[in-house]
Amino acid sequence: MRKMFIALAATSALALGACQSPAADKVEDQAEAQADVIDDQADAMPEGPAKEAMEDKADAVEAAGEEKANAMDDNGEIAPSEVGADPAKK
Repeated sequence: MRKMFIALAATSALALGACQSPAADKVEDQAEAQADVIDDQADAMPEGPAKEAMEDKADAVEAAGEEKANAMDDNGEIAPSEVGADPAKK
């Protein structure tokens, strides 16, 4: 399930990639690479709370990279399709 989510996120990032500046793309790519390393470490661990914590850390690193890239391009505005978008704030 996690791999499917990562594939979906990567596909979405590619689709939106043309909308970001090269600097924001670099920030997001670096965060994704770091998250992949952490996720690979988690995959090598036995099932349990420590593995789940590593997977959560990978998710947090990737999300932080996406947020930082978004902030670079749109000063923190959240597009309606992004997680955390609140239609009432328009």
